[in-house]
Amino acid sequence: MKNEMHNYDIFPKVFPKDKEIEITIKPLGDHAAFKKESYQMEICPLTQGPRWAFPTMSGISDEFTVKPDADGCIRFKYTFRGEQEHFVRFLKEDSKKDFQFSVYSLDEDLCGRYPFAGDLHMHTCRSDGKQAPAIVAANYRRHGYDFLAITDHQRYYPSIEAINAFKDVPLEFTLVPGEEIHTPRGDAYHTNDVHMVNFGGRYSINALTTASSHIADVGYDINLRSIDGSGPDPISKEEFWALIDEYAKTIDIPEGVEPYAFACCSWITEQVRKADGLSIFAHPYWIADIFHVPEKFSEAMFEKKAFDAFEVLGGENYFEQNGFQSIFYYEQCAKGNKCPIVGSTDSHSSINNRNGFICSTIVFAPENTRESLIESIKDSYSVAVDTISAEYRMVGDLRLVKYASFLYENFFPLHDELCYEEGLLMKQYATGDEDAARLLKAINGRMKKQREKYFAF
Repeated sequence: MKNEMHNYDIFPKVFPKDKEIEITIKPLGDHAAFKKESYQMEICPLTQGPRWAFPTMSGISDEFTVKPDADGCIRFKYTFRGEQEHFVRFLKEDSKKDFQFSVYSLDEDLCGRYPFAGDLHMHTCRSDGKQAPAIVAANYRRHGYDFLAITDHQRYYPSIEAINAFKDVPLEFTLVPGEEIHTPRGDAYHTNDVHMVNFGGRYSINALTTASSHIADVGYDINLRSIDGSGPDPISKEEFWALIDEYAKTIDIPEGVEPYAFACCSWITEQVRKADGLSIFAHPYWIADIFHVPEKFSEAMFEKKAFDAFEVLGGENYFEQNGFQSIFYYEQCAKGNKCPIVGSTDSHSSINNRNGFICSTIVFAPENTRESLIESIKDSYSVAVDTISAEYRMVGDLRLVKYASFLYENFFPLHDELCYEEGLLMKQYATGDEDAARLLKAINGRMKKQREKYFAF
């Protein structure tokens, strides 16, 4: 966290552009108190260049005098121009910078959309992960996530297990149903190994076939393969292969692309959409012996829009996966095949795992709900975040990445402190601490208050 954030609270941090807004700067402790009668302050738009170098191009940097109020806070009103970050800079007597804060003014479409961080693809001990679903959920909330989907291989019920584990306590953490989809394997032709993720679908796609591990583990209970009691009845693997063979005849499959696998991916996306979920094309550049998906197949997926969102960042720490996927994504955008993107860990352990927290997604959504998150990602209001190294990287539209970078530096450190406390209590609750439920109830609502404080929408 920046030193200024330890010493001062500045709010709001985000607000509409070209509209007068009152900013408050509150010292956090006597050591940071404003003890002078007045201070010189400068507002510097970040994107428009310094006045001394670009006198005809730069934006207006205003300098004026401010005075502390009786309560020790400094307040001022100002109209911040354009969508960009602004430095609120306090000056020494020689006009050099003493210290500064950052705020951000937004275009209208982002006003009313709050940043929610999360993960759309990870595993638990119900497939090939290490911890139970409730523990995984608690550990990721403690890390700073606002939403999460457990997406175990061929299994939807672990995500329901995580949801049910906390159904009797109030949380400001959204647990979304999900699964990683694997269709039944058959002969050399009737086999598809392209991985797709169902994020938020009302019912399981894996459990549409009796050959799935979901059915083998927990049977046909509709409450474990659906969040609302809906969903088609499962069919046998033979019936599934025949279904895909017929479905393949109804779609345009690009020449030179494995027809059965492509038909499977297109069918999966169609089914996820019917279930009101988000279909995610996962990790084509994962090195599973060799690259998991042929590049020509990935190109066809983009050209035919056979998914809803691309997992541009995944959970491996070698360059080839995330580096190649990012470049591939931008090349597809240049070809006119732009699509929504997400970043996920594909985590298999939520503790002592270097790869457990290296990618995430920031979604700009009106609410932290399953429906709002899915709709906002589909509308391309998301940024993928890479934290493999100490210096984070982001993938997405430039305007969203600039805004997300500001938030990563100036909002999320404060946000994550509240997440940590709720996540710690979630784990205590999940492991039988009777007092944790009372404490979860007591702290509920703090995240909402924090958003209302820092985002003046």
